[in-house]
Amino acid sequence: MADFNKVLTPGDVADGRVNTVVEIPKGSSLKVEWDRERACFMLDRVEPAIFAKPCNYGFIPQTLDEDGDELDTLIVTQEPLTTGIWLEAKVIGVLNFEDDGEMDHKVVVVPADDRDSGDAIASLEDLPKQWKKQVEHHFAHYKDLKKPGSTKVLGWGNIQDAQAIIEECIKRYSAN
Repeated sequence: MADFNKVLTPGDVADGRVNTVVEIPKGSSLKVEWDRERACFMLDRVEPAIFAKPCNYGFIPQTLDEDGDELDTLIVTQEPLTTGIWLEAKVIGVLNFEDDGEMDHKVVVVPADDRDSGDAIASLEDLPKQWKKQVEHHFAHYKDLKKPGSTKVLGWGNIQDAQAIIEECIKRYSAN
């Protein structure tokens, strides 16, 4: 397996495009994480089935968020994506999220080439309100059985907000 932080760039952030690597397929309760030190995926834990991911979950290579991990992505597709694949994605917004007192942003993306929808999703406003409610509920409660109250959903940001966060995380990665 390739080291995604060496073979992929973050993408063309100014143009609203990023590369993202899939860690967890939509519907999975397996918490798979990219291990930067070993350049491979690891199963961190098995979550209760009630906390299965409401969408695909991944990361942008060559970024570091405030929590010390690569910047997370929520990848919106109809079907689950396989762990370990990467795609060029279009940035449509960001979920501002705090985990144990640290910012842990979730950049929301869709495939850059979505012929099924005719590239119909251009911003968060194009997603159903119910999808956003499900994502908010998931992140507000997924640690309730282990550490209640340790997560906070702080709202949504637009494409420009997401791009600013991505740029900040690229700078943090470069400084390391």
